[in-house]
Amino acid sequence: MSQNPAFPPQQQNPPGATDQMVPTPDHGETSYVGSEKLLGRKALVTGGDSGIGRAVAIAFAREGADVALSYLPEEEHDARATAEWVRGEGRQCALLPGDLRDEPTARGVAHRAAGELGGIDVLVNNAGYQMARRKSVADVTTEELDRVVKTNLYALFWVTQAALGHMGEGGSIINNSSIQAYQPSTSLLDYAATKAAINNITVNLAAELGPRGIRVNAVAPGPIWTPLQPATQPEEKIESFGTDTPLGRAGQPAEVAPAFVFLASPTTASYVSGTVLGVTGGKPVF
Repeated sequence: MSQNPAFPPQQQNPPGATDQMVPTPDHGETSYVGSEKLLGRKALVTGGDSGIGRAVAIAFAREGADVALSYLPEEEHDARATAEWVRGEGRQCALLPGDLRDEPTARGVAHRAAGELGGIDVLVNNAGYQMARRKSVADVTTEELDRVVKTNLYALFWVTQAALGHMGEGGSIINNSSIQAYQPSTSLLDYAATKAAINNITVNLAAELGPRGIRVNAVAPGPIWTPLQPATQPEEKIESFGTDTPLGRAGQPAEVAPAFVFLASPTTASYVSGTVLGVTGGKPVF
């Protein structure tokens, strides 16, 4: 993965689809090797159909975890493809379609995941939305703002609140933050603000839940090649996507998933809580 792949100009409608991307993202399908770090654990991954969510689901399954995937109904094709990889490892995979911007749906996803898997040990709040096809703050519509904030923050609160009723000592919550929390792009003003808020939520939850033996951390990815990019970025920016990092390229979902495995594991990260782990191609997260 040392060379920057060619990203030809391309555009999709949100939320985007994996099989329409050129090149196809690497989710670790052929490269990730597990070592039983999550043996017997039950994990809920929101936005688990594609991108970072798919890579995390595959890695968790290869580490021995059963996985529940939350996703939008229009992402069913991607979700079923991810489920095949999880089940191919001999692990259980629950498919939970629904729009997390709806409170009963968001809370219901956590309850359904616990019911189908027999509990929740790991919660990955990965579902997110952005829109970068704008030139100034004046272009941000109320509808877009509502979608970004409800997807990135409201849903995180609702799913977490419901999931905590099914989590006990040794549990792990991992929120998906972003380099945008530290180096915000003007075209992503609303998205960047939600990611900064997620960092704050992570630290506060870690303080509250520590006495219960539940760890709370976040991963802050840099530019990662997922369906969200061609679905929300201007077409002309795709060719240079990720080239502004010190490593000079975008990352692949497979390069982010090990950070989630590390934070989810009760052995590798047993004393890690309240931390934001950057996977950014060299961009600082401080």
